[in-house]
Amino acid sequence: MSESITTLTFFKMKGLKNKFYGFTQVQAALKQMEGVPGLKFVKTLGTGGGDGFSLRPDFSTYAFLMVWENRAHADAFYAKNNFYLHYKQRSEESFTLYLKNAMAHGRGSGQNPFKSAAKVHPDKPVVVLTRARIKTEKLITFWTNVGSAADDLHRYNDLLFGVGVGELPAIQQATISFWKTAAAMSDFAYSSKHHKKVIQLTRKNNWYKEELFARFVPFDVFGSWNNKPFDKYIARL
Repeated sequence: MSESITTLTFFKMKGLKNKFYGFTQVQAALKQMEGVPGLKFVKTLGTGGGDGFSLRPDFSTYAFLMVWENRAHADAFYAKNNFYLHYKQRSEESFTLYLKNAMAHGRGSGQNPFKSAAKVHPDKPVVVLTRARIKTEKLITFWTNVGSAADDLHRYNDLLFGVGVGELPAIQQATISFWKTAAAMSDFAYSSKHHKKVIQLTRKNNWYKEELFARFVPFDVFGSWNNKPFDKYIARL
């Protein structure tokens, strides 16, 4: 049997009607996903404004995070599913990454849906997901400190794509970042003084009710973002 895979799709909406449609689908899409063959796990997500890491929502950008029994089911969804095709038609631009999990620890929404099936290489691309449910009493200190780390992230030339996503604004937050190489990602994680400070404060202040950290190897992609394709940054397996 083929291995479980993860897909990550981002949509860019243009125009008030389409932006409102995308906003309503953050919750409504879950109903549309019920019964999709081979779909094991799904999160429909909004994004933050600015560089994607703001309390202010970005009403033009949305994402689907999905885990599949195998690639065949994912391919069938993207080729034939009426809901997805309608959503894509209303989008100005979109791209989808096919991913194999290399490592995951912790839990999100009480579970960890990712099964490791690949290995990250320092000179190959990597996608990183960090997700946390912030304790209500810790919200102010958390949001006061994360902005500088996000600014550092977008200064890295080897960052291909990075954004903050979430199901519930302010409380359930995740960061998705796509890097040219795993070595570049590690350099940011351990060299950025602001990022290191956030890690230290996380441990000191116990900000999270639950957290999940995962790394993925991107092995296929279609679509583009800001008219930029990502094909050459894919580790074909």
